[in-house]
This record gives sequence, structure tokens and C-alpha cells, in this order.
Amino acid sequence: MYNVKCDVAIIGGGPAGLAAAIAAKEEGAEKVLILERDNALGGILQQCIHPGFGLTRFKEELTGPEYYGRFVDKAKEVGVDYMLDTMVLEVNHETNEVICTSSRYGLTQVQAKSIVLAMGCREKTRASIMVPGTRPAGLYTAGSAQRLVNRQNIMVGKKVVILGSGDIGMIMARRMTLEGAKVVMVVELMDYLAGLTRNRVQCLDDFGIPLKLAHTITRIEGNERVTGVWVAPVDEKKQPIAEKAELVECDTVLFSVGLMPENELTRKAGIAINPITNGPAVNQYMQTSAPSVFACGNVVHVNDLVDNVSEESSRAGKYAARYAMGKLAGEQKTVTCVTGRNVRYLCPQTVDANEEGGKVSLYFRVLQPELGVKLIARCGDEVIASTKEFRVNPGEMCHVNVATEKLTGDTVTVEVIKED
Repeated sequence: MYNVKCDVAIIGGGPAGLAAAIAAKEEGAEKVLILERDNALGGILQQCIHPGFGLTRFKEELTGPEYYGRFVDKAKEVGVDYMLDTMVLEVNHETNEVICTSSRYGLTQVQAKSIVLAMGCREKTRASIMVPGTRPAGLYTAGSAQRLVNRQNIMVGKKVVILGSGDIGMIMARRMTLEGAKVVMVVELMDYLAGLTRNRVQCLDDFGIPLKLAHTITRIEGNERVTGVWVAPVDEKKQPIAEKAELVECDTVLFSVGLMPENELTRKAGIAINPITNGPAVNQYMQTSAPSVFACGNVVHVNDLVDNVSEESSRAGKYAARYAMGKLAGEQKTVTCVTGRNVRYLCPQTVDANEEGGKVSLYFRVLQPELGVKLIARCGDEVIASTKEFRVNPGEMCHVNVATEKLTGDTVTVEVIKED
């Protein structure tokens, strides 16, 4: 077995892993090693050739390859090591070992002082939502279609229906149109948008692509190839109204029905999982229930903007380096983050309130869209942070900043309230 030693081992070389690796090096970790299963760094951004990245971090609009390219250049500049074509099989946080298989070295054992999980997320498929019908050619997740079109130059269809208004689905609606396909419609089960509003404007409205809210696909038709789908409105219980279903002709269906953290390794390692996000529960240092293991990016919770992923991952890398160097003390006063009105989940799930002069951003998604609201954080009856928002939507991340010195109780509750 090939053996490697390092200070910080990072699993995943996408935007999260790259940001964490750079931050770990800049914090003082001597040897930082990225383990990446693909043959190149960059992760999902390799296939995201559309613009819209970097507006927050770099104050300019970049494509996915341009965005991750800057991180790759910086990683090489600061001396980050990486192993490509390397699949991680197991993480043992008790011995701080990572077992993986490499195309170059074979079975490999990585001994690290701290570990960062940055494996990203994966798409839900047709099987996840159980759409009945045949199993013909022409059925893709939006992400797999994006990879085929953008990286392999393979056109997946000519007449397309997209199920789900997630960001990748809307972006692919535009991409397929630009490639000459006809996108008949985007169908969304909920009565509100699942992705970013800017993507609806730039990818659907600007191209005249219809969006049918409160509708779903009830059946897929076709033998060798998709010939059409049945689309029906849904009632208030999200059940299809069968008598109003209509047959929509198409030769391709793209599923954009949600993402979920890639957490087989996390579960296998026995690390605590948050039941709402399906990612590891973390504190503000992005530290999991296993003190030597940190996590960041979409493996923790699915973000809407890669800029948020980079910021969060830099924090994980920074504190993973501190842990590796023996400079991160254990939590002394743990405050639990609690969801209040119209808040689906919170990240981080706990806060170390003993961090002097510290400020913590509590990120969350709402359950329902609302206009004219206030985001509130409170300890008991005391409001410790508040900010106004014109609107909130489940497809867009919200956050409220709190000072750790104000966390005087055992819990902090975040809620969304309507303005008077």
C-alpha cells in the first residue's frame, strides 16, 4: 500500500476543496493535499461555461472555468499538492486516515492531522420522484445533459421539456435554445420558483420559454425514444388533477428536481448528519462531530452561489489548518441554532460562543416566499440581530450576522417575520 502523510487532507478538488486548500496553506499548514477523483481540478465548474460566477468574490462576471481557474492558479502558487484520478473509499476520523485508490499508486493510505470533506452534491433523478411511464432514450438529469453538451459536444435532443425550475434546469433551458433546440416548457411542481430569480429572467423570460408553476409530469410516453409527456396542474396538496392533463410532444426530458449532499463517506465515518440538509452538522468553524474532520460547500448544504461556497470553504480550510497545528481549542460553550418561523434549516447548527470578538453568519433557506420581511436572531426574548429584506424565496440563500458575545443563552433562534 502506498503511504502519504500531510497536515490537511481535502477530499474533493472542486471550488470548495480548492478554496479550503488555499486557506489552509495561507494559515500556515505545511503540507496540504487534495484528493480528486476526476482527471482535473475544478469539479462541477468544468462544465459550467455560462457567465455569472465571481460577482461577489472578484467583483466581475466570470464563467465557471474562469472562476475555478483562478483558484487552481492560486493553489499552485501557494504550494498545494494534489492527487488526481484518486477515489476515496473510507475516512477514519479516529486514526485520521483516508483510504483511497489511485490510478497511479493503487491502494493508498493518507495519514493527516485534519481532514476536510468537500465532495459536493449530486442530482436527484427520475427515480427519486417516481414519474411513471416507459424507460426510453431521451431522459437525463439537467447536470448530465450539461456535461454532455458542454464538455463532450453531444447534443441530447431537439424538442425538450424540463421538469423542475432548479438553477441547472433553467440554465440548460437557455443552453439548449442557444444550441438550436426547442424548449417547449419548464414544469414546476411548486407554485414558486425553485432557483434564483436572475436565472428565470436571463434563461427563461429572455428566451420566451414558458414556466408552468403548480404543474407536474404525470407520465412519460415512448418506446425507443421519448415521444411526449403528460403535464397536469396540481391541487393544494400537490396531487395531479388528472382530468386536466395534456400531452406535450417532445423527444427529451431533463430532470432538475433538486440536489443532495454527496455524503456516503460522511455516513460511513459515523459523523453526525443533519436530517434536513442531509449534510454533516457543523459549527462556525465548519467542524463536524468528529473534531479532526471539517466540511464545506455543497457537501454540508446545497448553496445557490459559488461565491458563498468559496467563503464557507475558506473558513473550513483555515480552521482545519489551525486544528492540524494544535491551535484550535475545543468548544467550551456550545449554543444550538434553532429554526423559527418560515426557516427550513440553519447552518452552522451550533456556535462556539467563547470566540472572542467573533461574528457568525447564520445561513438558511425559507420554507415559503414572502414579501416585506425582517430576518431576526434572538436569544430568549432578546433580539440580537435584525435585517430587512424586500422578499425571500426558498431558492435563494438568506443569512443573518450575530456577534458571539451576544449569545448568552443555550440557543439562538432565527425566524422570518412579516413587517407591520
